[in-house]
Amino acid sequence: MTELSSRTFFHGTKADLRVGDLIEAGRVSNYGARKPAQFVYLTETLDAATWGAELAVGEGRGRIYVVEPTGTFEDDPNLTNKRFPGNPTKSYRTREPLRVISEVTEWLGHTQEQLDAMRASLAKLAAQGIEAIEE
Repeated sequence: MTELSSRTFFHGTKADLRVGDLIEAGRVSNYGARKPAQFVYLTETLDAATWGAELAVGEGRGRIYVVEPTGTFEDDPNLTNKRFPGNPTKSYRTREPLRVISEVTEWLGHTQEQLDAMRASLAKLAAQGIEAIEE
């Protein structure tokens, strides 16, 4: 587990949150079969947060928040164990809440081609019975 630090962390979603709100495990996941999530996810890269904001299910626009972990966190095995060994995406998960510090209001999304390719890849995995997030 990684201890708290002064690093900057992001969380991408479609949820409309306010400064001070907590993002907690146990709520319905933004991905896959939409089961209650056992973890909440955070990243140190704006690119990974952008994917989260763009691919989250639900209505409304994608949002990226600067968040503060309230406890320890670990590398996200959904990425680091499968697609990006060594965690170059700087993606993590925690069972503890994340506190919203601010919203990133200006960010550049991926191209339509990139989004289409990612959605096709996720659809292919789903057709094979593979969840995007395994907890």
